[in-house]
Parts: sequence; structure tokens; C-alpha cells
Amino acid sequence: MCWHAKETVRGLYAIADPASAGAFLDELIDDMADSEMPVEVRSLAGTLRRWRDQMVAWHTARVSNGPTEALNNLIKRIKRVAFGMRRFRHYRVRCLLYAGRPNWELLDTITPR
Repeated sequence: MCWHAKETVRGLYAIADPASAGAFLDELIDDMADSEMPVEVRSLAGTLRRWRDQMVAWHTARVSNGPTEALNNLIKRIKRVAFGMRRFRHYRVRCLLYAGRPNWELLDTITPR
């Protein structure tokens, strides 16, 4: 039941029209909020109700903050494995190198001390 609910929510993003997506989401929330549904599905209905406007707005711009979140996660992992890196310059160089496609001309001006 929960897996089906999750897959139905994922199907929302296949809808192109924001108005149709809003109607689909409203109907989905009503179905999930039914008292016969498991507690987890009813909880998901509450979450969808709170985030409804943002989810429907995605259909207008189709923009995600996923790339930003991925970069933030990468930077946090670098800091975690650095074991107390003391100099910001070293930390910055390491982040640029791990993030990929570093600007080597810029990195040539940064000499770790």
C-alpha cells in the first residue's frame, strides 16, 4: 500500500499542466487521508497537503534545487573526512578539486602554505 502511494506521488511529476497536477494532487491527498489507510499513508497525505503549493509550482518552472543540495552534501563530506583541516585555503582547494572541473588558472594562484 505504501509503495503504491509513493509511486502514485512520483507519477504527479509526469503531468505537464499545473492545473491538472493540482487537481490530481488534491484527489490523491483526499484518497490518502481516508481513515482506512495505514498511518504512514495518512501522514504522507498531511505532508502533501502542506507542500501542495510548492509541488504544483514545480510544474510551472520545472526547477529543482537538487544540484545545489548535491554540492552542499559533497562539501560536508569533504569536511567530515578532512579530520580537522585548519586552513580555509586548503579546504577551499579540496572542495574545488572534488567538485570537478576546477579552474586551474585560479588554482595556480592559490599556494597552500
